[in-house]
Amino acid sequence: MAEPSEPKKPEDDAPRTPLVPPEAKKQTSGGRLTLWLLGIVCVAGLVALIGKTYIPELGKSGGSTASRSDAGAGIGGPFTLVNQFGETVTDQTYSGKYLLIYFGYTYCPDVCPTALTEMANAIDLLGTRGASIQPIFITVDPDRDTAEQLKTYAGYSHPGLVGLTGTPEQIDKAAKAYRVYYRKNEPSAGDAADYMVDHTSIIYFVGPNGRLVTHFSHGTTAEKMAERIGKLL
Repeated sequence: MAEPSEPKKPEDDAPRTPLVPPEAKKQTSGGRLTLWLLGIVCVAGLVALIGKTYIPELGKSGGSTASRSDAGAGIGGPFTLVNQFGETVTDQTYSGKYLLIYFGYTYCPDVCPTALTEMANAIDLLGTRGASIQPIFITVDPDRDTAEQLKTYAGYSHPGLVGLTGTPEQIDKAAKAYRVYYRKNEPSAGDAADYMVDHTSIIYFVGPNGRLVTHFSHGTTAEKMAERIGKLL
């Protein structure tokens, strides 16, 4: 009988795997599991609808606008937010850089960690060309996502990830600029700090001129993302 082969060690896998921060895991314990599952279903359903309602042009051709002369028209715009180090930044802070932008929140149990992981893996797959891309995570939950919270969370994704927060008004302005939908759900079990947020789950690829180049719908793999971005760099 042949000797059984040694099981593969987790560290042998090069790509990053989705990591759920401890804060988010707390939401899925005990009786909150049902709320978590419902939240995932709601967000997944909203992604398909919102992708067409808020950004109809990008809903065509699998989300790629690389061949359109009016790509990204009307999407994106000026913002003033605060990064994970407590520094005030604006859209001009990143002028001249390629950006991968995702709107979500740190207490998101599944959708956000998965999207950010694919984003990080795509940058890694691009090798030296990936260094020209700045990944950005903008929270839609400023009440809980302070600069300090974002600083901890950023460590679960890509080392170059910038986390941005701000006042509810500043977040709302940035979200509207990118046509991002988000809605805070009712707190669970009487705990005002225990709630989920429905939101658009789309990754935006922005050019050095600040205009949207293309977008990636939820579920796009890192390989497909890297392949498309590689043709645009």
